[in-house]
Amino acid sequence: MGHRWIIAAVAAALAAGSAGAQPLKPVAGADPYVAVPGGTFLADSKHQYRVVFEARRGADKPGELVPAVNMAGSELNTLAAHGVRRENVQVVLVFHTTGSNAAVLDNAHYRAKYGVDNPNLPVLAALRRQGVKLYVCGQSLLADGVPLAAVSKEVTIAEDGVIVLMTYGAAGYAQLVF
Repeated sequence: MGHRWIIAAVAAALAAGSAGAQPLKPVAGADPYVAVPGGTFLADSKHQYRVVFEARRGADKPGELVPAVNMAGSELNTLAAHGVRRENVQVVLVFHTTGSNAAVLDNAHYRAKYGVDNPNLPVLAALRRQGVKLYVCGQSLLADGVPLAAVSKEVTIAEDGVIVLMTYGAAGYAQLVF
């Protein structure tokens, strides 16, 4: 009888300890994970991943994702496929140029400008649900004449995107530019 109680107590402690650990979920709309047979340097489920994706390029066509949005989602899909926990992944996405600013427009403004729904919005919402921090450079928006009210509620308007990049860079985040 005593052993059953100890086993139950250990099982309860293990369950409580992992209750806050949440797995990453795949990001629909971004490129999926593709396993490479014989590939090396796989994602490590115990590693701490900290990265800032700087969005500098726009999409080739209005119905396509901005490259940085796709890459952020694709990398989360890779990490999820390798069992990396959400708490081991800190991702920031900063929109910082004329080309990438369209991705952060709410659907009404995007549709008025391009004639199609903003394909980035569902992916941005999925990224945000995974804990990704989304920023757009307010200086860039104002310089391009983009009304601040046109920015999707999924995205935070930073006064200056370079300050965001420097802050996360100084905190040890890798910086990837797309």
